[in-house]
Formats: sequence, C-alpha cells, structure tokens
Amino acid sequence: MPAAHNRLVKPDLIEHLQDLPLPWQHLLSQTQLLETLGGLSQFLQARLAQEVVIYPTLPFKMLKQLVPQSVKVVILGQDPYHGPNQAQGLAFSVPDHEKCPPSLRNIFKEIQRDFIGTLSTNDLTRWVDQGVLLLNSVLTVEDGKAASHAKLGWESITDAIITGVAAEPSPKVFMLWGTHAQTKEALIAQHAHHLILKANHPSPLSAMRPPLPFIGCGHFVQTNQWLVEQGLKAIDW
Repeated sequence: MPAAHNRLVKPDLIEHLQDLPLPWQHLLSQTQLLETLGGLSQFLQARLAQEVVIYPTLPFKMLKQLVPQSVKVVILGQDPYHGPNQAQGLAFSVPDHEKCPPSLRNIFKEIQRDFIGTLSTNDLTRWVDQGVLLLNSVLTVEDGKAASHAKLGWESITDAIITGVAAEPSPKVFMLWGTHAQTKEALIAQHAHHLILKANHPSPLSAMRPPLPFIGCGHFVQTNQWLVEQGLKAIDW
C-alpha cells in the first residue's frame, strides 16, 4: 500500500457535506442526492475496509472556499488524479511539491501564450480564491485506477452542483474542455446570461488536435475580457 498524504480516511460523505458553507449544504440536501451520498459512503467504506487507497482526503474541497453566488468561472474536469500525493480535491491542481501533470502543463502553456509572467505554482488554490470553481464530475478515485469511481453516483451530485451554480443570476464563464465536459452543456445553456467556452481537453493526446485544439483556444483571455464587460474583476491566472 503506497504512503500518501492525500488518501481518503473519512468515508462518510454526509459529514464532509456538513463542513461546507450552508448554500452548498442546501443545494445538496434533496432527498435523492442525500440517498446517493449515503450509497457512495457505504461503497467507500467497503473499499477502505478492503485496504484500497482512495484519493483525495477532502472530496468536496473545491466547494469549501466558495459559495454559488461567488463563483465567476467553472472549469470542469473528469475525475481526480490517481497517484499518491497528487489529488487535492481541485480539478487539474496538484500540490507544489509534486511534478506538474501533462494536462496542467498544457493549461499553463495556453495561459503563457497570452499573459506575460512566470507561473510558479501547481497548486491552483489561488484561482479558487478569485472565484474559480475547479470541479471534477467524479470526486474520488482509487490508487492507480483512473475513472474507477465513475458511474457510481458521483455524476448526479456534481450535475446538481453545476445546475445550481448555473441557476445563479450572476454571470459566469463555463470552460468545457473535451467531450466529457461538453456533455454538461445542456445543464448550463438554458441560462443565457453565462458564457460557455468549448475546446479539446488539455491532455497531450488531444490538446493540439482538431476540431477545437486546446492550445490556441484563447479561453483565459476571452474569460477575462467577458468578466470585465460584465462589471466583474478579471482573474489573475
């Protein structure tokens, strides 16, 4: 069993939920969602009892520093990194002491195409502090097994988060990178006051490919220009 500081220890997701700001608790308090969280908790408890290592420590960390009305940008990922000491509960982010993963490296490459400066940290908490919600569609994963907790119920929880954020009257940017993220467009598109930006996933397998290459998409510049037009402060990427 690998030593890891980011492994899940507390499997009761209702307890995790109770640590969140009240607006998120209210958003996820529907009976069906609470039942789904209960079922996921039982699954996680059973896997931990089998000595399976699960990441991250705090599945809902992306919500702890924000409330729905303070979100300005939503970046959608798929599931957490599945290596020791990588997943933080923030999509695409890793601790500064960890090697920068390929997708995050391409994200930084795209930012540096349009902004002057050196990016010195792999921890994207600084984005969260400015209103960027870094949300994966699945919030836990087993060591070394990508997408191992997909289609177990997490998607209904994160769809509810996306739907709740999109229902807010304040304008927001939704960055949908890759086919998986773009399946969520229908949850957002009914609210015309938001900006939806689409491109390929920043993974090296797709970042340069048509039809919408990630490298060169200009999403970070477009986001800032649009936020300023809405009377909001731009993001310091």
